[in-house]
Amino acid sequence: MMELLDHVEYRLITGGEDQEAIYRLRYNSYRRSGMCGPIASGMFEDRWDNLPNAYRFGVYCYDQLVSTLRFHYITSAQPYSPSVDAYPEVLLPRLARGETFIDGTRFAADPDSAPAPGVLPFLTLRIAMVASCYFGQDSVLTPVKMEHSSFYVRYFQAVQRTEAKAFPGVLPPLALFEIPAGENMRLTLKRLPFFNSTPMEQRLMFGNPAINRLTPLSIVPTAKYYRAAA
Repeated sequence: MMELLDHVEYRLITGGEDQEAIYRLRYNSYRRSGMCGPIASGMFEDRWDNLPNAYRFGVYCYDQLVSTLRFHYITSAQPYSPSVDAYPEVLLPRLARGETFIDGTRFAADPDSAPAPGVLPFLTLRIAMVASCYFGQDSVLTPVKMEHSSFYVRYFQAVQRTEAKAFPGVLPPLALFEIPAGENMRLTLKRLPFFNSTPMEQRLMFGNPAINRLTPLSIVPTAKYYRAAA
């Protein structure tokens, strides 16, 4: 994974052709997996994509788009995300108490473009790990199909918070899983060091909201430099 990161680029998507490319990737991935029905435009986008607390990323390997992930940083001041709408009974009381979350949704990948078997989930979810180090939230939220939940439990010690239920924008029911931060995050980074990142990478990804609105930005992973930077 460390060697592969030398050929990976994370792109903070702000519009234009990059935006259309991730929407097409979402649609193709979701149609293949039964997550959505036919859409005439061949692109999957929704009303949460352009919220002020939303971050859309494309993952490029060898200059080719291979996956995408979106997340929202949610607080009591900005309680806006698909999971808040889907599981208000769980999340709204906790937000009111001052807890904060990263809500990761719209993960999509092109397995035919994967540089090696099984790597795309790790390359993609690394974005959420970098975000977690930057924002210092209480937990990372991930709504998933139950058949995919064992991955999150095994690698991230995710805890199931709801039964599978209707989730906005997709066809199958999704259950809410929560990945606690703090000590759990520290142990995850120790076990899987390619998830580490330097403060510079974290700031480039998330430190300037204006960048997320106005300027395309590509970020190179810094996991191999983490020890020296620390």
